[in-house]
Amino acid sequence: MSDVVRASGTVHWIGAGLSTGSGLALLCDTAERVRLWHRTEERAAQALDHLGLTGRAEPRAFGLAALTAELAPGDVVVSMLPAPEHAALLAVCVRRRAHFACSSYVSEAVLEQVPAAEKAGIVVLTEAGLDPGIDHLFAHSLVARAREAIGDEASYSLTSYCGGVPAVPNDFRYRFSWAPAGVLGALRSPARYLEDGEETTAERPWEVTRPHVVDGETFEVYPNRDSVPFIEQYGLPTGWRPRTFVRGTLRLEGWLRAWDAVFEELKAGDDARIAALARELAATYPTTDADHDRVVLAVSLDVAGAKGETWSGSYLLDLVGDEEESAMARCVSRPLSLAVRHILSDDLPSGLNRAAETAERSREWLSELAGEGLEFTLRVDQ
Repeated sequence: MSDVVRASGTVHWIGAGLSTGSGLALLCDTAERVRLWHRTEERAAQALDHLGLTGRAEPRAFGLAALTAELAPGDVVVSMLPAPEHAALLAVCVRRRAHFACSSYVSEAVLEQVPAAEKAGIVVLTEAGLDPGIDHLFAHSLVARAREAIGDEASYSLTSYCGGVPAVPNDFRYRFSWAPAGVLGALRSPARYLEDGEETTAERPWEVTRPHVVDGETFEVYPNRDSVPFIEQYGLPTGWRPRTFVRGTLRLEGWLRAWDAVFEELKAGDDARIAALARELAATYPTTDADHDRVVLAVSLDVAGAKGETWSGSYLLDLVGDEEESAMARCVSRPLSLAVRHILSDDLPSGLNRAAETAERSREWLSELAGEGLEFTLRVDQ
């Protein structure tokens, strides 16, 4: 492993979309210099004004060439761009020996560049937002607590559901907290998970939607993406036999019925029509400052030991947005900001890092997030 390039103190935050929030302000408190890159310098300046950060960060017009010209070794690039654009940014970071951070899952295109990044001595930090991000922290913490209580021989069920929903339910039972095209794309992707000890794939995830009660309130949930690799990522003991393991999406009760017309369109599978549908949904259900969002993240682990002993634990984050900031922006930008601050402190090794690699880091970061006002609850029964 190469020595890590010491952080320079300069942060380049790329993009100012729906998930950019108070985490950027926290970075302005700790970094020596912050630059916000947007489509134009004027748009960047407007975003800073909206966030109350005028004069605390420098507005820039984004372009790879312009960014490359300003990057110095040890700078940190924070990508808030869509996931397909991360690889090009990371390639620039490798060339300029600048660290890279994002809240997205690790893509194959990013993974291919990790050896070069490690050789260059830079940190590649991913999955450091809400989901993925805080959900990883919760899961690592629960697994460590259960293992300490039960030991290395057991069976278990782990569920992790997250969703951004309207704080006041509407007829559509949803509020877009990210691009409609991304929401529809996720629904069109098959989901792999474990149920009743068996690996299961849902080609149309919404077709296996079921009720799920969280703190006395009934929601609707369905599996999302590929849950199976996270069994290893969460450090579940090899002697634990899975009954259920699913990471998925949470929606308000009544969502499945309200979206019936959307699902009929998705079944047709016409890419051009789906792209048009995304634009129509964006126009019909715009995200405005007048309506507030709500983020619910519920992670639960139930373990039964070989001798009949049991352990159950759960984390719940339930946050409503306000006039100053949406709940989604707070829950994505704050853990990402915390992760970047650890890069600035030279706390992370070169190469690939995720929000939570160990139970110890999870406990540390959860404590720091709680200290900064991101509220969540832990319940344990044994």
